[in-house]
Amino acid sequence: MKDCNSAAADAKDAVLLTMLGTGNAGATRCYNTCFALRCGTQTLLVDGGGGNGILPRLDAAGIALRDISDIFLTHTHTDHIFGVVWVLRMVAQAVNSGQQREPLRVWGHAEGLSALEAICRLTLPGKVCKRFGEAIVFCPLADGDAFEAAGLRARAFDIGSTKAKQFGFRLAMPDERVLVCLGDEPFAEKTRPLVEGADWLLCEAFCCYADRERFRPYEKHHSTALDAGRLAAGLGVKNLLLYHTEDSDLAHRRERYAQEAAEHFTGPIFVPTDGESLSL
Repeated sequence: MKDCNSAAADAKDAVLLTMLGTGNAGATRCYNTCFALRCGTQTLLVDGGGGNGILPRLDAAGIALRDISDIFLTHTHTDHIFGVVWVLRMVAQAVNSGQQREPLRVWGHAEGLSALEAICRLTLPGKVCKRFGEAIVFCPLADGDAFEAAGLRARAFDIGSTKAKQFGFRLAMPDERVLVCLGDEPFAEKTRPLVEGADWLLCEAFCCYADRERFRPYEKHHSTALDAGRLAAGLGVKNLLLYHTEDSDLAHRRERYAQEAAEHFTGPIFVPTDGESLSL
């Protein structure tokens, strides 16, 4: 992957993907997995990681809070939801200080949005929460629902989690190429029609298969880089991006994960570090 300048993000048909975090829930040497999709002047934030670490990562990526038009919450695990709480807090505080903006829309399944709002109401000041329904709008989705975020057409789908209910999404870019976010659990066969043939597949890889005895991904209902490569090959996708990894050897993570996935998948494989961007 490569860093892209602002001109790439401003191009008419360009979508800029920025991985704000790439680690799994237990990672301490990198931030929890979350990312932004920028199209023109609008930004879709997907999850927020586990805390206020999302704020300096947005700042380092040059993403202003006022430019985040939409948030997609995949599920309620701590390493995905708590960073969203901080973003909502800062957006509401900016509105309270007189900064005008279009309403921020927060998408996700009803259970996840209900939990997010409850956490906010239990932990944030009332003057922040009073902006819910006005400057901040919760937009519940059902399995298969279409929605538009940051000017991009998308469809949410239930990934069939064995733990917390979780949604992924299929998103069409301006040139009609397709990006699919599978969330952070293994592929469910029922989602094949929405995933097969995607131009970009964003897929979790908890660890390398070679390290499975150490990290025990299958006990946690996660996949390995080898599994992700086999999946991408079987689904006929064009590009594979791996995230939600362990962080024991970040210096060699890209090489090791890509090499293992390439045992099955012959297309381009991307293993980003925190803060890296790619013009799709």
